[in-house]
Amino acid sequence: MEIGEFEAVLGRFTAAVEGEGGTALAALFSEDGIYHDVFYGPFQGRDAIARMMDELFYEHGERYRWEMREPVVTGDIGYAGWTFSFTSLLPDARGTRVVWEGMSRFRLRDGLIAHYGEVFDIAIALSQANFRPDRIARIAERHVSRLHDAYRGTPHLSGP
Repeated sequence: MEIGEFEAVLGRFTAAVEGEGGTALAALFSEDGIYHDVFYGPFQGRDAIARMMDELFYEHGERYRWEMREPVVTGDIGYAGWTFSFTSLLPDARGTRVVWEGMSRFRLRDGLIAHYGEVFDIAIALSQANFRPDRIARIAERHVSRLHDAYRGTPHLSGP
């Protein structure tokens, strides 16, 4: 995929999240595509991706804004840095504007997204949504556990 094509995918991706809805987002993915959200986990297939957007994102927030920047693409992998924000609908933070920065990796196939993943500091987002420190710590511990499971037996955890 060329950079112009990837920028067009990013534009459609952010427009879908910002309000076009789950069906529009899911249409950008391959039939077996995966959207791996840091908060909600992985969703595979267009129906699951559409439900994630409509039943989780839009139930927990509104007025989404997703600004992708500095996109890079090589072959079937694209990256972009971003700023993301929304107004919380969660009971403890209703009406609070939440903003954070991160990066996304897109694995692309035949002009569609085969896998979407993201990296950001989850504590920054959760603290703005008024999550208690002990709850943020429990969520962080789950993420650490997943990393340790993924890299158990590798030099990352066994040292040099």
